[in-house]
Amino acid sequence: MSDELTLLAEAGAAAVVAAMATDLWQGTRDCVLGLFRRDAPDSAAPVGARLDEGAALVRTSAAPDDVRRALAGTWARELRELLRRDPACRMPLARLTAEVDGAFASGRAAVVLEQNNTARDSGTVFAVQHGDIHTTRGAGGGARQDPDDGPQ
Repeated sequence: MSDELTLLAEAGAAAVVAAMATDLWQGTRDCVLGLFRRDAPDSAAPVGARLDEGAALVRTSAAPDDVRRALAGTWARELRELLRRDPACRMPLARLTAEVDGAFASGRAAVVLEQNNTARDSGTVFAVQHGDIHTTRGAGGGARQDPDDGPQ
């Protein structure tokens, strides 16, 4: 395999793992699955499962960049083998890599944060991501949202 294809596989792997747990993930995942489906239609399900497992690890890890570094080697091998079997995947992988890199460079990519909040035993949860929430207690003791805070 040429050095160029090896470098492309490594760059592609870096783009794939960088996109995990961001708003770019679904499109990146679909593109990678499409590449593997071209090569071997039956490989899409196991590849999709491995992609989903990796993305879940990144999403739930306290050190997501460490997980991404570990996954990059695995995906570089997978993509290198794909390019060896089907060199026609070169251009779509190069496009995907450029799109992901461009989204990060321009600031268009955003990390997707999960938030789970649970209230028990008559408790109340007030939670927000990416903004502010202002609450006050009404006359009946219940909380109400400040009208300037947007939709409830």
